[in-house]
This record gives sequence, structure tokens and C-alpha cells, in this order.
Amino acid sequence: MKMAGSIVSCGVALLLVLTSVSAAQTKLKSITDLKKINFVQSVPKHSLLLLYWFANAVDIDNNNIVSLTFDPNAGDYGSHHYGNFEGLLDPLPRGNVYYTIGNLNQETSMPLPAYVVRPPATEYFGRNRDRIIVRVRGQNTRGLDLQRIDQVYITQHYDTSENLGTPYDPHHTYRITTNFMREIRQFFVGQNQQQLLQLGNDFGSNADVSSIRNTWGDLAGLGLLLFIVIHEKYSFKSPNNRPNTTRSPLSNASKSNTNIPRGIQNQGYVAIDVNHYEDHNHIWATRNIRSGLNNNSPPRNSWRRCICCSCCIATFLILLLGVILFVLYI
Repeated sequence: MKMAGSIVSCGVALLLVLTSVSAAQTKLKSITDLKKINFVQSVPKHSLLLLYWFANAVDIDNNNIVSLTFDPNAGDYGSHHYGNFEGLLDPLPRGNVYYTIGNLNQETSMPLPAYVVRPPATEYFGRNRDRIIVRVRGQNTRGLDLQRIDQVYITQHYDTSENLGTPYDPHHTYRITTNFMREIRQFFVGQNQQQLLQLGNDFGSNADVSSIRNTWGDLAGLGLLLFIVIHEKYSFKSPNNRPNTTRSPLSNASKSNTNIPRGIQNQGYVAIDVNHYEDHNHIWATRNIRSGLNNNSPPRNSWRRCICCSCCIATFLILLLGVILFVLYI
């Protein structure tokens, strides 16, 4: 019995370790990845401003080598040494060091820019929870300080309401790639309307560039980035986030009929891509309503999947019970 308990305890511990590591190693490779983060509830919106500033504060050369342009040992931009005592990140290679950047309350001779400390829009005000963490190489064999950055992370302290103290939250710690920082740097364009329009087009946005310029002024590029990542994501009016399900019954009749399932042609329905899981369920429910069937019953394939999963679970439980009984009576 003790052996069985030990096995279960080791399994749970291993699962927790793997979960923590995978959370800390989540990579953001593009703005598309950034849009998947919940900036409304889970992650401070202010972290986007900090990330925007950092991507443009460092130097990135043609070989994708990222270097610091300031001294974290002097406390520039609210920075200081980070010990990684809680094991949030990978162990340091010899000669490397972690720094955390972005403490709004830290006194320094080189403070963060005003738009990070006091954002133009109140919804982006921070509570000093978000941070940038960098892994920096030390000195080379000739004694020259390279200040070369090996890794970049965006993270945050636990919220006080979670009663977990002040460590960083491993479930909201993301590694930032160099290519992703290059994407962010594209938005450092000021009020140049042509560049803003081109950026919006490149990232599939329907943003009102004129309105953004009026609100954000010289930070219009930042305003556009925030619109794409946050506002457009939650806007039901954005044609880029929702499929276009409206078609003219007159001008597109001949083309759309070839895409509509045969059973619902000429009934005023909209053609939906049945390869999408949610759309497939929608079509199935519509057909059942028309035929008088109970639309709350799942499709036949769903029942098959449920039966298959149930069998797998039952088999696993039987095997586990057999192992426990074997240990008890051996």
C-alpha cells in the first residue's frame, strides 16, 4: 500500500514540475501568438507598453544578435539582478546573469519613458507587476563586456488577491523571440500615416488610423499595436476575426450555390465551411431543427468518440486496480 501511495505521489509531483516548466518555456514568436494571451483578465495590459519600449531600446544587428544599450547594474530603467531562486527559468550557464527590468517604483537616473510610467490611456496604467527578464552574457576572454542578450522573457508578479506573495507567475511567463521583437519594432513609426496604413494592412487590421493618430500622437504606432492585439481581438465588428458569412443572394447566387450543402440550397441559408468544427456543429443543428429532430443530441461520431474514450479510461482503471491488488497481496 505504501508503495502504491509513493507511486501516485511521484506521478503528481512529476506532473506539477512538467506543468511549471512548460509554462515558463512558452514562446511568443509573433504578434499572432501575442493575440492569444488574455490581456483583459490574466495579464496586465501595461506589459504591452513595457514590451514595446524594450523591443526598441535594445540593439538587434543583422545576425539577430541582441545587445543591451544600458547598464542594468546601475539600475537603469528600473533594473536589477535577478537570482532565479524559485527556479522560474533555466539554470544559468557559467558566466551568464539574469536581470529584471521595468520596476516603476525604483529610483534611477535613467527612468522609463513617460508613456510607460504614465500611459496616455488610463486603461493601460500598470500596478508595477509586469517585468522584462533578460539573460545576459558576462565578460569574454579579453575582458570586454559584451552585454549580449541570450534570452528575453515577459513576466509578472502574482496579483495581491492571489495571496501567493511576490514571486513571478510561471503560468504567465513567456519567452520572447528575436523575430517577434523585430515585428514589434516595425510599429515604431511615429505618426507616418502611410506606414501606419501599410502596417495595418500587413497585419490584417481594419483600424481607423486617423483616430489612432488623434489619440496617440507621436505614439500612433504603439496605439495601432494595442488596437491589433487587444481591441480588434474582442471587437465583434472586425472582419478579420470573424468569418464573412454574408453574401448577396443576387450577385453571388451562382457562385455560392456550389458551396452550399445540397439539402439546404435555395432556402436562404448562408454557406459555412464544414471543415471548421464549430461551423460543422452549427450545420448539423440547423438540419435537425428543419427535420424536427432533437438538436441537443450530439452527432453519431461524437457518441463513438465518447464510447472509445470511456473504454480507454475503464481499461486504465482496471489495470491500475490490478497493480494495486498485486502490491497488496504480494
